[in-house]
This record gives sequence, C-alpha cells and structure tokens, in this order.
Amino acid sequence: MPFPMAPGARSDRRSASTPPPGPPASPSPSGGESGPSPHRSAFRPDIEGLRAVAVLAVLAFHAGIPGLAGGFVGVDVFFVVSGYLITGLLVREAVTTGRIRLLDFFSRRARRLLPSAAVVLGAVALAGAWLTVPLRRADLENDVAAAALSAANWRFIAQQTDYLAAGHDQSPLLHFWSLAVEEQFYLLWAPLLALIVLAAARAVRRGRAVRATVALATAPLVLLSFALSLHWTDHSASLAYLATPSRVWQFGVGALLALLPWHLMRGPRPLRLLCGWAGGAAIVWCAVSYDTSTPYPGYAALVPTLGTAAVILAAIPGRGERNATGSHGVGRLLAGRAPRAVGRLSYNLYLWHWPVLVLAEARFGSQGWPVKTALTLAAAVPAYATMRWVEQPLRRSRTVSELPRRGLSVGITAIVLPIVLALVVGTTTLNLLGPATPVEVNGLPPGAASGPHLLARTAGTPLGDGPVVPGPAQARKDFPPDGACEVAPAVTRSPDCLFGAVDSPDRIVLLGDSHAGQWFSSVLAMASQRGWALQEFVKQGCPLPHLAVDNPQLGRAYRECDTWRADTLERLRQQPKPRLIVISSLNRYTSDAGLLAEAWDKTLEPLRAIGAPIVYIEDTPAPGTDVPACVSGSPGTPGACAFSRTSAQQPDPLARRIASGALPGVLGVSVNQVLCPGDGPTCPAVLDRILLYRDDSHLTNVAAVVLTPRLERLFTESGALPALTASATPGATGWTQLLRDDFDGPSGSRPSAANWVYDTGTCYPGCPAPQWGTGEIETMTDSTDNVRLDGKGALEIVPTRKDGQWSSGRIETRRSDFAPPPGGTLRIEASIALPDVTGAKAAGYWPAFWTLGAPLRDGYTGWPGIGELDVMESVNGRDSVFATMHCGILQGGPCQEPAGLTSGPRPCDGCRTGFRSYAVEVDLAPGAEEVRWYLDGRVHHRVAASRMDPETWKRAVDHGLFLILNVAIGGSLPLADGASPGPDTEPGHAMRVDQVTVSSRTRPA
Repeated sequence: MPFPMAPGARSDRRSASTPPPGPPASPSPSGGESGPSPHRSAFRPDIEGLRAVAVLAVLAFHAGIPGLAGGFVGVDVFFVVSGYLITGLLVREAVTTGRIRLLDFFSRRARRLLPSAAVVLGAVALAGAWLTVPLRRADLENDVAAAALSAANWRFIAQQTDYLAAGHDQSPLLHFWSLAVEEQFYLLWAPLLALIVLAAARAVRRGRAVRATVALATAPLVLLSFALSLHWTDHSASLAYLATPSRVWQFGVGALLALLPWHLMRGPRPLRLLCGWAGGAAIVWCAVSYDTSTPYPGYAALVPTLGTAAVILAAIPGRGERNATGSHGVGRLLAGRAPRAVGRLSYNLYLWHWPVLVLAEARFGSQGWPVKTALTLAAAVPAYATMRWVEQPLRRSRTVSELPRRGLSVGITAIVLPIVLALVVGTTTLNLLGPATPVEVNGLPPGAASGPHLLARTAGTPLGDGPVVPGPAQARKDFPPDGACEVAPAVTRSPDCLFGAVDSPDRIVLLGDSHAGQWFSSVLAMASQRGWALQEFVKQGCPLPHLAVDNPQLGRAYRECDTWRADTLERLRQQPKPRLIVISSLNRYTSDAGLLAEAWDKTLEPLRAIGAPIVYIEDTPAPGTDVPACVSGSPGTPGACAFSRTSAQQPDPLARRIASGALPGVLGVSVNQVLCPGDGPTCPAVLDRILLYRDDSHLTNVAAVVLTPRLERLFTESGALPALTASATPGATGWTQLLRDDFDGPSGSRPSAANWVYDTGTCYPGCPAPQWGTGEIETMTDSTDNVRLDGKGALEIVPTRKDGQWSSGRIETRRSDFAPPPGGTLRIEASIALPDVTGAKAAGYWPAFWTLGAPLRDGYTGWPGIGELDVMESVNGRDSVFATMHCGILQGGPCQEPAGLTSGPRPCDGCRTGFRSYAVEVDLAPGAEEVRWYLDGRVHHRVAASRMDPETWKRAVDHGLFLILNVAIGGSLPLADGASPGPDTEPGHAMRVDQVTVSSRTRPA
C-alpha cells in the first residue's frame, strides 16, 4: 500500500491511510529557467499546463473527491517535469558558456521558491498557535523548522517509521516533504553537473561531449535509484515514498529527456499524437485507478512517470521544426489559457491548500469531501496573493537578481525567519505544557484492587485538585520500560528478554502485540513480588491470532509478523514450561468474527499444549483520537476529551468464548469496567487525575502501574496466580514489624537514640581493621554536620571536607537481634535517595545500606564468616547500585571473597533525584533457603543456600543482624570502579533516608 498520510499509522486504523503529497516546486517555465531541450530555449506552454494537471490531481485527492483516490501521482509528474526543465537549463548553460554558474543557479532557486515557502511557514506557525492544542502546537513548530531547512522528508520518515509515534494528528506541513526532496536532489545534482562540465570543457564538440557525459552519468543513477525504490517499497513504505534516494530516478527520467537527441528525430506525426495522448491517458488512469492499497512507489510509479515523459517527448520539436504540439496533440489542450493559469499558480496553490485543510479540521473537526473541496478552492486566494506580491516581485526584481549573493540573501532570510518564529512559539508552548521528564512511578498514588474507582481511597473521600499525571507531554513518552523487547515491524525474532528474578526457574510469559506490551509493568510487578522472572515476547502491530495483515510502516503484507509468531510459539514449546502465560492483542485487526475465532484457535492450540495456565487480558478501549493532545488543550476540563463508548469498545469474541468455558485452560480478565465505568455513551480519557492513554489506543505506563493491584486480584481470584507469599508482602497479615523509623523530628536534630548508635573515628574499638577495613579516607563523627534529620521526615548523612580532611557519618541500629524465625523470613527495607552528585564531583562517594552479623560485636572479629548483606551500595555517582553477600573465608571460598557474591551494577535511573526502595530478605524456608534482594519491589539478585556448604550458610545468616547506614569517601570499591577522591570531589551531598523497616514472618503452617 502507499505510504500513509498520518505519521506512524497502524493496521488497526478505522480507515485507510493515504500517501503524502508533493508540491510543484520546479521553476516556472515562463522564465529563463525553462526550455524544451538543451538545444532550444523556446517556451513550452504545454508543460505549464501539465503542471495544472498534476496539481489538480493532488488537490482532488486531498479533498477526497470520489473517483480520484490515485491523485497522489501528481507528485511523480512534478518530479519528472522538474528533472527535465532544470537539467535542460543547466546543460544549455554549459553548452553555451562552457561552465555552470552554481551561485547564479542557487540564487535563482532561492528567490523563486523560498520566499513563498517562508510566507506559508510563518502563517502556519502563527495559525497553529491559535488553531491547535498545545501539544500538537509543539510538534508543529518542529515541523516548521524542519521544513524551513528543507529536511521535512527525513523528519516525517523518522515519525512514520516509528510505530510508537502512532496516533498523532497529521502535520499541516506534511506536503513539504517533496520540496525537501527536490532541494536535496539539486544540492547534489547541480554541483555534479558542474564537475562533469569541467571535465568535458576541452572537448572538440563541447555540446555533444557534455550531453553524452551527463547522460552516461544519469542512466546508472536512474537504475540504481529505481532498484532502491523497489527494495524500500517492499521493506519500508516511508523510506520508499519520502526519501530522496528512492525518488532520484524520476528526476533522472526527466533529465534523460533533456539530454538525449530526441530533437534529431522527425517521427511520424500520428505516432507523436499517440505518444502524447497515451501519456496523458496514463496519468489520468493512475489518478482514477490507484488508491491507498496500491504498493507505491514501486513498479506502480513507472506508469505516471513514463506517462509524463511521453507527454513531454511528444512535443519536443524535431529537426527543422519550431514546435511539435500540433492542432490535435495533447499539448494543444495543455497549452490552453486555463491550464496555463493554473500551472502558473500551481506552486503557491500547493503550498497553501494542505495547511488550510489540516488546520481547518484541527479547529472544526473532520469534514466531508464537499467542504474539503471548498476549502481547497479557497486556498487559491492566499496562493494568488503570495504569487502576485511575494514571488513575482522578488523573481523579477533587478536589484535582487543583479548579484547572486542578493538572491542567496533572500533565500537565507526566508529560512531564518520561520525558524525564529517557530522557536518563539515553540518555547512558549513548551513552558505552557510543563516538563516532559519521565514520571516517577514510585510516587504514584496506590491503585484500587477492587471497587468502582481507579485509585484507592477512603469511602466518600474525593481526590484533591491537581494536574493530570502523567502530563500530556509526559504521556506521549510514557512507554513500558521494556527497552528493545517490544520488537519493531521489520524484526522477525524477539531477543531473550528476561526481567525481574532472571535466575528464577519460575517465569511468567507476556505474549502478544503492543496491546500486550502495555501491561509490561503490571505483569513484571506480579512476577517480581513472587521472586519469578518475566519473559516478554511482544511485536508491534502483529496480531497474536493467526491473521494475515498489512503493515503501514512496511507498506505491504506483514510477513515478518507470521515469521515472528511461528518462531515464538516454537521457542515456547521448546523451553521449560512457564508458571503462567499472559496474552493480549488489539481487538480490531478484522471485523469478521468467524475468521477471528479460527485465527485464535490456530494460536491457542500450541499454547494450550504447553500445559501452563493462560490468561487473556481483554483489549482496552481504543479512543481513536490523540488523547494527550486533546488533554493539553483542555487541562481544566479533561472530561471534554471523553470518547464514544460504542466505537472504543468493540465486541470481543474470544472473551465470550472463554467465559462460556469453550477453551479449557484459558482464563479471561478485564479492567474495562474501570477504564470505561458506567453505561453512558462515553469513556473518559482521564480518571482520578490519571491520564489513561499515551496516544489513540495504548494505555500510559502510569495507568498500567496503578491498575496493577486490580490485575493482581483478578489473577489470583481466577486461580492463575498463587496468592502472594509472606516474603512478598511485609506489613500484611502474618508479618511482625520489628523496627520502623520514619526519621521524624526537628531539622538539624539527631536520629532516635533508641534506635541508632554512632560509629566514630576510622575503625571499630581496638582497630582490628584500620580505615574500616576498606581503605576509605574519611573520619566518621557524631556531629549534626554529618548526620542529622532534615525536618521533613528524612535522615541525611553528609560527607564534609575541612582543611582537606574528610568527615562523614555512619550509624548502626542499637539492636543486633534482627533474625528470621526458624523456617521463616526476615525482611529489611529502606527508602533512600543517593547523593545527588555525579561526574568528577562524585569521585570517591560510596553510600551504602548494609547489615553485619551480630557475632561481630563480640570483639569485632570474624568477618566475613559472620556474614554481610549489602542491601545497596553505589559508587562515584553512577546511575547504578550493587547488592552483595559476603561469607566464608577472607580469600576465595564459597562467597568468592573479597568481592563476594555480587549482583554487579544494576541500572538505577533516578536513584539520585528521588527515593527508591531497597530491600533484602533472608528466607529460611526448608528446601528453599535463599537471600533475595529487591529494587523497588522487584527481585534483582538472589543467593541460594545450595551455593555453599550448610555450615558456611548457617554462620552467615542464621543469627541476629544489625543494620548500617553510611556514606564513605574513597576505598576499594570506588577505586575498582576507576575513581578516587580528588580536588574536584565536591563535599556536602547527602544520602537521604526516608524510612527503615525490619519485619519478620514465621513459616506458614
């Protein structure tokens, strides 16, 4: 199918998408830049009329006039005409003067094309500020800058090949892609011709040598470009349609018309008539017969391209002729007064019509083809005004045309002014939208596990006022944090994507398209809370049921989807059986219920054969509109962005079959009763101040996170998941809280003496291990300069430096009897924000939260045999943390000392700017003894008792523990990371601790 008009459109769209337009950007044939061939400079009125045919075809296509669904072929006509005229102009100059004056050439193009474009860009930038919502406005100003720099095609390629950019509205400047293509082509083509002319300048018959050499260079370029166009048409519709390399061949066809010696051919006049009318008929046939299902450009582009060449060729005068139009040729029709008038206006008409259509619909909603036609006709008014009072005066001005640098100055001004305007409007808009930084999910309010509300709340207590979360700009980028594991359309095999407790033999498999991928955070939380792994198999736009679909990004049948689906099912068959398979998929790849049921059966049969429980999450409502953009325009009344319940929630045949019991082993759950509550005509875009959608159909990651408790309940109630084990829910029934300190108290005061004691100096009493045994350089103190409460519910441990000497703080729990009960579990947890310093300023920083075995306090000897559990360590301001277990002997042994059994660096984005939860559990359940480390509730490291002999394990964990919080400066671990304290290391950056909790639970009966 041809390239979609809407960036990132997907196969689940409700209506067919359309290819973007291309403006008639070639120079006017009425000026000095036109001519029928390199041999004559006679004016070609038929080409001026041919432009009218091209622009009217494109305008009719955009207006949606019935019967002209292939009007986008007007782009091809323009490219061929441009290649013919511009190459003819340059070669005539070379033959006449022996050289090509590049400054003159670019000056003429600049004053001819850029001022009109600048007027349109400026008008769009200003109109967009009035007619579009803030989020769309920010996108639009970026489009203005890209269009002004003649790079619009590459910007739209980046958007339209990006599946995750789906659901955005069309750009009023999408049509500038072809102007960018043409400018990029001539930036290379004109200098190339100049070099060829320079090489051929000394030839005896200069004219023939130049033409022959240029033709020989053009022919292979045409073939290579056409081959690339065919390849990209099959593999990437956006590149094929919008990229310059895949369009060069059409300019080249026009160039060959201007280079080859057609003027030497007399040719029978009937043959010329037939050639011209056949070419014109081919263009019309394409406009009528092609539509959005036509693979384009590809082979289909040959017809309008060669048709245009035939029309031009038919009227090239032969030897001894002044013209070849004839009274019955197609050129006579094209040379009429009306076609020529439209042709003269074509460039400006094209520049204006598309912004008028798009901005009108942005303001007043989608319109039918009669209204679009009227709007297109109305665009002729500003188009004529721009031609009359901008383009023509500058092109004809002797002052401007006298020196090339003046024309270039006009062009540069026409580029700079729209960019400056876009920057001003865009900056204002970004300030209005607020930050686009990622949402800190740890600060989200808790989701309700049941009931009618999205968020948990006390009965009858309304939520307070405030902005929506995520904000509209944040929502656009609020994707699941699964990296490259949601594979792109061209990929046929998912990587080995394991998350959570990756070493666990138990795992949940998440399988489907992006509507399954939106549940990544929820399913990962459920897996991590149980100490399981999550394995993700998700492919963009690929239906999990065995359906054959087309992919808009590839522009053809989605063969990669079929390959990926078969490969994934085979991998699951060969792998160990998972504990659970979670599936989901967009529910609108087809409206044929029978076909869909058959397709699901083909997929579910091998899945059910695996023998693991399968849970189908019913597809969520699809708004069908750019929700973040709408909300950005209605920040105070998000209810204005509600959407139709009927169109958003289509019948789900698979959900009905599961509910009827027709698919044993497959369970179904749905959260749609919360996402679209009640039975009214609309569904909300915002619930409890949570912005639910990141585009026109996918949930924000924030929405998925707050829905996790509800999914947890639905999964456990259905029997798909076991209820959470004791180790996963500290504070729940069965747990006993042994310690909790929230560090409340006045600013500058000391932490509770009932809970904490200070370590001071540089070693324990008797100094069995100088410099705390690690080589760190600070002196620990009990001063409030180093250890203090901040008055806001947090403890601060602050390294300081005075006269070149470092001091810091290290505190331990007074109690050292924190131990798991026999066969039970001990959990130690803290909420910590690491020192907010990085780079050279952080060299030597070593914040830590850890435990030591109680026997160490009997003389402070026996390390590492008495056990050390490093819950969290971080060094040198890195965005990563470590977890480690020390045990056994000083060198080597089961814990591989002195390094210990470490997790290695684990990514921890935001760990310096916000509080993150770090926890360790010592689980002595018979047969399953292990230590588990958690980051934000997700297991990221574990050490099983089986990794060492029973005596070493018992000495390391089966006794009381005490907790330690400190920030060291220097030492072995920062040095191993490649940094040590230096003159650039900056003191005064605190590790902040929000709370510390210790809980235990006995072995369940």
